[in-house]
Amino acid sequence: MKKTLLTLVGGLALVASAQQVTVTSNTRLLKGVEGPAYYPVLNSTGSQLLFASGESYGLKMYDFADNVVSRISDEMGAGIDASFSANGDVYYVTQKMGDNRLIYRTGMRYDNATAKSEVVLEAQHGYVRPELGTRANGFKGAKKSFAPAKGLGTAVCVQGSVLYITKNGVTKEYTPVPSYAGYLWASLSPDGKKVAFFAAGKGIVVTDLNGKVLSMLGKYEMPCWYNNDYIVAQNAKDDGHQFTSSQIMLIKADGTFKTNLTSETSMSMQPTAAAGKIVYTTIDGLLYQMTININE
Repeated sequence: MKKTLLTLVGGLALVASAQQVTVTSNTRLLKGVEGPAYYPVLNSTGSQLLFASGESYGLKMYDFADNVVSRISDEMGAGIDASFSANGDVYYVTQKMGDNRLIYRTGMRYDNATAKSEVVLEAQHGYVRPELGTRANGFKGAKKSFAPAKGLGTAVCVQGSVLYITKNGVTKEYTPVPSYAGYLWASLSPDGKKVAFFAAGKGIVVTDLNGKVLSMLGKYEMPCWYNNDYIVAQNAKDDGHQFTSSQIMLIKADGTFKTNLTSETSMSMQPTAAAGKIVYTTIDGLLYQMTININE
């Protein structure tokens, strides 16, 4: 019996070791063109990139084909939680301090065709979180929320320690794992069948569309789907005051494999992925584009 178990374990080890990931390119983006850039977000085709820029973390967009950077908004925080909708429009949140010294957040939509922004969710005090859907994006707010008339399709959002999943026009609340400090960075897999998010104190969690935990991937941050089977994430460490190391990781969504794509000393962070591209920034705000080959 022991021999059989050892043979099985050895066989699994051989299978795992046969899997290889190769970085095929890793090049600097917008060198000499832009200042520090953070919170990059690729659209689904990998043809456009959102990023935060400047002291106010305003929002800009880079078009790979035209090699042009467009300014979407200079408003405070516009580049932090920005997202592309399924039709290519951009959704983002701005924030201002009111006369009562409270922060008010506004949900904005940028029409990629007309290059104009409009308010879709009026300013309110309290949270305004992006809701990412297969048909369109929206916002979940503390007092009021926004969804386009055509609906979100299958959608996901987190606030506090609650995971919101919308299917067939019905939104349900789940708490897949306990996390007193809350959840962040929820997203759907490209096929819309799985959810990945970060739970403080737990790390990255993958669930099905009923909130059932499929895997726990470890204490990594900022998960982004590379494809339906792999997730790109940030592995950052700090001393309580500042980052001491940070690298980009590739993790299989079922938890059976992981590897680093950059070194710990690279101080690389905030990954985004789509259409075979991985884009990330560094602690100094330098953007890089990476491609990889997965040999299974």
